[in-house]
Amino acid sequence: QVHLVESGGGLVQAGGSLRLSCAASGRTFSRNTMGWFRQAPGKERELIAAITWSGSSTYYADSVKGRFTISRDNAENTVYLQMNSLKPEDTAVYYCAAKTVGGPWPGNDSDFDSWGQGTQVTVSS
Repeated sequence: QVHLVESGGGLVQAGGSLRLSCAASGRTFSRNTMGWFRQAPGKERELIAAITWSGSSTYYADSVKGRFTISRDNAENTVYLQMNSLKPEDTAVYYCAAKTVGGPWPGNDSDFDSWGQGTQVTVSS
């Protein structure tokens, strides 16, 4: 498994930006598909962005497409989520996750087997 620690969450006004980081430890990070999920109160956890091990393919949920960008630096064992034009409906706990075994692309939360502790993002109107 991969140990993951998110950072970068916080409170921001609507229209603002945040960049989340996810630091990973583990020899296999560079071979893992990585994903960012979020869970708002009373809602199911949803995959919002994913990136293949090489960075050659990315996935975005419709709700964040054009506003969020996922990227990774395998040399630094870190994956990022740049969030622009934030909206109040983006308020949620954001989780970083790794898929260390094969599975469908991009998959859902049952396909990811290592999870961070989550970081709160709150967007005020």
